[in-house]
Amino acid sequence: MPADPYAWIEESLATIHRADWYRSVQTIHGLPGATVLLEGREVINFASNDYLGLAGDERLIAAATIAVQEFGASSTGSRLLSGHRELHRELERAIASLKQTEDGLVFSSGYLANVGTITALIGKRDLILSDQYNHSSLKNGAILSGATIIEYAHSNVETLRTQLSQQRQNYRRCLIITDSVFSMDGDLCPLPALLDLAEEFSCMLLVDEAHATGVLGNTGAGCVEHFGCTGRQFIQIGTLSKALSSLGGYVAGSAALIDFLRNRAPSWIYTTALSPADTAAALTAIKIVQQEPQRRAQLWQNVAQLKQVIQQRLPNLILLPSSSPILCFQLPTAADALKAGKQLKAAGIFAPAIRPPTVPTSRIRISLMATHEPAHIHKLVEILAQLFP
Repeated sequence: MPADPYAWIEESLATIHRADWYRSVQTIHGLPGATVLLEGREVINFASNDYLGLAGDERLIAAATIAVQEFGASSTGSRLLSGHRELHRELERAIASLKQTEDGLVFSSGYLANVGTITALIGKRDLILSDQYNHSSLKNGAILSGATIIEYAHSNVETLRTQLSQQRQNYRRCLIITDSVFSMDGDLCPLPALLDLAEEFSCMLLVDEAHATGVLGNTGAGCVEHFGCTGRQFIQIGTLSKALSSLGGYVAGSAALIDFLRNRAPSWIYTTALSPADTAAALTAIKIVQQEPQRRAQLWQNVAQLKQVIQQRLPNLILLPSSSPILCFQLPTAADALKAGKQLKAAGIFAPAIRPPTVPTSRIRISLMATHEPAHIHKLVEILAQLFP
């Protein structure tokens, strides 16, 4: 028996280093935006989830400031004790209006929304069918529920149908869980087909709209609107920290679902309520999403421009299939991805290397914003052309 029970930690860190999986923070200074100050240098920011460019918007900053002055810096307790403010209900009603559902519930993060909802709905007598590329919060929520978990091949409806045919009758409840936009690939889940399967096999369906809210659909309501599935019964979860440029998570669905979660979701019941500043900023962002569709139009124009120029100038650079502002190209090894990320940063482009275990294969991930200018996209392509001739 080893003398030091913590010795394994340094050994594990050494293994992470050898595999080129080691991670460390990179400090950004000043306001977020299409360009940021990174390690003392201005770089073009292709690493952000701030798809509509609202994180530095003076209206969100003003709303957060006013909320702090009126309600203080903290909500001071859980929603069921001392933490509830009318501002929280305003935000929940705004989310329900955007998603066209009966009600909504705001959590202190998107991770907490997924973990709390899954563990409240599903237990040891139940079955979860999970897309193999799902976000960590969905996977960990499934594990914590104690349910039997079966992963299905990424977005493979036929595999899912086979698994349901073989397994559904053996369990009390069944929950299908999936991201709507897969954050490290950029592709979309086959939502209409998943809804049809859920109805056919009497399953619940939970869809994480984190990277779709504010981005997809005519009004920014997400994949549900993009695919014409508004009004169908399922559980929509998302975050306030990406296109909505704040912090927190939400669940949108039937009034009964939301009422049940208020009474049974542990990560809502036992967590301090979302801060007044974050709540007010998110509420303002939703209003902007609804009132300024030109932001979304500009984002998609930027996506189309980058795809077109890459196709013309970099025919050997193979992008992963994407129907979102997230564009990724694979590299052979983690070391190759790290090298490319460093070369891009040295040339003034911030586009991070994404490596296992986050993803199965190493890649560079590029995320576009509505506030990127044509010159920003042109420089990205010029540098990529030099690195990958």
